[in-house]
Amino acid sequence: MPYITTGQENSGPIEIYYEDHGSGTPVVLIHGFPLDCHSWEKQVPVLLEAGHRVVAYDRRGFGRSSRPATGYDYDTFAADLNILMERLDLREVVLVGFSMGTGEVTRYLGMYGSARVRKAVLLAPLQPYLVDEHGGIDPGVLTGIQKSIADDRFAYLKTFLDDFYNVDVLGGERISAEAWQASWNVAAAASAKATYDCVPTWGTDFRADLARFDVPLLVVQGDEDRILPIESTGRRLGEFVRNLRFEVVEGGPHNIGWTHPEQVNRALMEFVD
Repeated sequence: MPYITTGQENSGPIEIYYEDHGSGTPVVLIHGFPLDCHSWEKQVPVLLEAGHRVVAYDRRGFGRSSRPATGYDYDTFAADLNILMERLDLREVVLVGFSMGTGEVTRYLGMYGSARVRKAVLLAPLQPYLVDEHGGIDPGVLTGIQKSIADDRFAYLKTFLDDFYNVDVLGGERISAEAWQASWNVAAAASAKATYDCVPTWGTDFRADLARFDVPLLVVQGDEDRILPIESTGRRLGEFVRNLRFEVVEGGPHNIGWTHPEQVNRALMEFVD
């Protein structure tokens, strides 16, 4: 199991777990909260079959990566990604982020530029700025989520994942009880502190980062996204990025990569190749 070291906390290294498969033009996949890199299982085989090198990793605090007590902010997340890109010497990369992972994509391009990146993909994006004055959420919502996590993290994850998949509408059709349970198991196994500390990052202002985008961008989002409503996020990105292709998945929930892989994979492959 490969790891890269991105820092040190007291007596132990901070290590990021990653998987690196295939050959060809590299595609780096960055997962959403509160899952891990294996949540891309409906995309990885398609990318490999198309002849791409696929790199996916677990964000610090999640999956098999280290669980430090600090570093849950997008500057640090982007720094972790940058170390991965440099250690593996990845070039001509397509960066693909889902949900919280769109923050790494956006902050990376804002901080480090596009010397190693040729295209970017945001699935169910956080951007441009979730708590701004133009239809964004009240910052108190994030505080309330943290309280729910502190009170009973496992109960909160149940509520979150129900909305993650729109289980009341799509349960049994596009998300099975077993797949939902698998997501809950992964989420419950994550660091409690990381789960709590990540929530304020959802309110990060990415507008300055978006202004630095100089690579083609694909945005795909469900129009029934209950976690990051499309009117406050995806539909606004055209105001900030010129070279943008925007695709809407009709009836799609937040995790369209699982529930609507046929549409997501088609859009992804048409854009990546």
